[in-house]
Amino acid sequence: MKPQMRNTYVSKTVAALKPSGIRRFFDLASGMEGVISLGVGEPDFVTSWSVREASILSLEQGYTSYTPNAGLLELRQEIAAYLRRKFHVDYRPETEILVTVGASQAIDLALRAILDPGDEVIVVEPSFVAYEPLVVLAGGTPVAVQTTGADGFQLHVAQLEQALTARTKAIIICSPNNPTGTVLRPAELEALARLAKEHDLLVIADEIYAELTYDGGYMSMAAVSGMRERTILISGFSKGFAMTGWRLGFAAAPEDILQAMLKIHQYAIMCAPTMAQYGALEALRSGERDVAEMRSSYRRRRNYFVSSLNEIGLPCHMPGGAFYAFPSIRHTGMTSEQFAERLLIEEKVAVVPGSVFGQSGEGHVRCSYASSLEQLQEAVKRIKRFLARL
Repeated sequence: MKPQMRNTYVSKTVAALKPSGIRRFFDLASGMEGVISLGVGEPDFVTSWSVREASILSLEQGYTSYTPNAGLLELRQEIAAYLRRKFHVDYRPETEILVTVGASQAIDLALRAILDPGDEVIVVEPSFVAYEPLVVLAGGTPVAVQTTGADGFQLHVAQLEQALTARTKAIIICSPNNPTGTVLRPAELEALARLAKEHDLLVIADEIYAELTYDGGYMSMAAVSGMRERTILISGFSKGFAMTGWRLGFAAAPEDILQAMLKIHQYAIMCAPTMAQYGALEALRSGERDVAEMRSSYRRRRNYFVSSLNEIGLPCHMPGGAFYAFPSIRHTGMTSEQFAERLLIEEKVAVVPGSVFGQSGEGHVRCSYASSLEQLQEAVKRIKRFLARL
């Protein structure tokens, strides 16, 4: 008797995952002419020529073989110096820094390295769309803790404490935040540190936007007293150095955790692309002026765009970092998905529904101001016209 075929060979866990809501709207917009895209979170700057040149030179010199699994030691040393110089945290480049294929891979490795089946991870919402799926894929259970626009999406540690159970192992934070642009203040980080120490928790700190803060006072979670040994610091080159397509990130963590991450990385990836690592090396050595110019440009655009959104009737807090505005659309009576779809179809402006970033994102849309000032001005005109019709 012929054995019966399975209905599907796809894992039930993977089958249950929802596709990225960001990509859905990006794909919709890409098929339309004349669209102003405020959707995808990507710098509109080209990678610095000195970085591109360094990568080209590495190819010309024949540096095309594998690097060590953890990345070029020279690059890890530069990352360690960068973290010490900019964020006042010390890591040993030989054993506590790992070069990854983007910051997203670093988050994936961190979760897979620390989670056992049934472990819970608190995810502070609104949050980057990948956090909860990556927790699930690592065998854990994501537990959402919401923040609200009433206070600019600031973190309240009392809410985190209420969400703790005996199975809680870690908390994921993102500062500056994607999608809200909120920067966690030192007092909030210190309160979070007290909670982590009291309940023996790890903190996975996604600091990929750390270079893009506009009002001073940025503090790394790992720099808080007593938190270096409880923090997995995630960062990379995509946002601050305009190197999204290079897919290069890094993690810094205590040696036992970092080496567990490296073990997975060895089997899954081997190493990050060699030529991209040489480019990143140059970015750290000579890219500070370019980063400063980009940051200054985004600050000007932020000030214009957020002020304009408030003027035309979309209430929006002033984000402290990243390149996102997260205005409220509650008064329109539409869901965030309805608002985004109609705005795209009727005025050809692409934004991302806040609902894709978790339940607390509903009633908002994410607008990236990583576009030219001229495009932002035109987008404001179109959004104003759209609101007037409502």
